[in-house]
Amino acid sequence: MTKGSADYIRRYYQVPAKRGARIKFRGQAGTIVGFKDAALRVRLDDDPKRIIPCHPTWRIDYLDGKGER
Repeated sequence: MTKGSADYIRRYYQVPAKRGARIKFRGQAGTIVGFKDAALRVRLDDDPKRIIPCHPTWRIDYLDGKGER
């Protein structure tokens, strides 16, 4: 993860993306594990061995600490 990528994503897309944040991608729960360029790197709960790149605003719901939007 590069700090520049994370800062860019938060600023440009106006999202609360940070490492360790809980999200839902296409309805599946997961965790942001890093950033690559302008993409989130996400580990989905149903497939913990795989890390997938996700666009910061496409089909992503950012959850608060209680698992709610």
